[in-house]
Amino acid sequence: MDRRSLIKHAGIAGVLAAGVAPAVHAQATVRWRLASSFPKSLDTIYGSAEVFSKAVRDMSGGKFEVSVHAAGELMPAFGVVDGVQNGTVEMSHTAPYYFFGKNEAFAIGGAIPFGMNSRQLTAWVVDGNGGKLMREFYAKYNIVNFMGGNTGAQMGGWFRKEIKSPADIKGLKFRVGGFAGKVIERMGGVPQNIPGGEIYQALEKGTIDAAEWIGPYDDQKLGFNKVAPFYYYPGWWEGSLNLEFYVNQKAFNALSSENKAIVQAATYEAHVTTQARYDARNPGALKQLVAAKTKVLPFPQTVLDASFKTAMELYADLEKTNPDWKKIYDDYRNFQRDEILWFRFAEGRFDSFMASKKL
Repeated sequence: MDRRSLIKHAGIAGVLAAGVAPAVHAQATVRWRLASSFPKSLDTIYGSAEVFSKAVRDMSGGKFEVSVHAAGELMPAFGVVDGVQNGTVEMSHTAPYYFFGKNEAFAIGGAIPFGMNSRQLTAWVVDGNGGKLMREFYAKYNIVNFMGGNTGAQMGGWFRKEIKSPADIKGLKFRVGGFAGKVIERMGGVPQNIPGGEIYQALEKGTIDAAEWIGPYDDQKLGFNKVAPFYYYPGWWEGSLNLEFYVNQKAFNALSSENKAIVQAATYEAHVTTQARYDARNPGALKQLVAAKTKVLPFPQTVLDASFKTAMELYADLEKTNPDWKKIYDDYRNFQRDEILWFRFAEGRFDSFMASKKL
């Protein structure tokens, strides 16, 4: 009797008793490529994808591998959405607002001027309607999205000259990330959307007058203090920046249930780790920048007020012209109003008190 006939007639118990084991088909190894929008030199923001990749490998016992590729290796920094959408790569790691040109609603998934802080935004995505609304939106682009880290509130950037009033924004060639440029443009500035790895040269050569990136730790690594003396805060256009992993929908659907769960868990690990790294590393870097004679200045109240007014006018216009924006933004703002109320009573008061004390 051959092996196949033995299994058919004896059943599994008989086969085992006879010492003949049926063939076991091991799950095939999954290998993906991830295109980052960031340079390798930034161990925080680029490192988020590396944290994800390691977590996937560890949780799968090496059966699920995701190779991480810096901006420019597989495709340009701003080409990753197209790359994921058309299946050139299985996934990417990026800042959603880079792609507001496709649809302004992309920006809500990352950061909008005078938006939520990092905890509020995470709450909206995880326990509010944000996760559902953004997932529905990205499906139009063949994308499944996952949180990929948060920078926290950012600094307002590096300027060659002081900013004393809204009039100083007029004509200013300002490298500012993605969607915030629409507000700067309405204020008379000239926004420039330049990848992180190219900002220093533009600022050094005077191609731009000012540039923002993230905060002290990354900014010091990129050397901006060497080419612009004035460092402003806060980055009102990014009360937080939610980075995201974009996964090709077909590739994700082809995963086993176990591997889908691994992707979800690994993105959470990357999200928490990235936020922690920024919170842990920014204070020391800021001290070093101050020691190196960087002039750290707050934006004047008149600039903040003018920026807020301009942003609200922009949002009102978008609600009339972009149905995707209106659907997501209305829920976003309603959630934010309640969060601001709660944070004012607890977090805000506690933080302001502690800031007034010398520890």
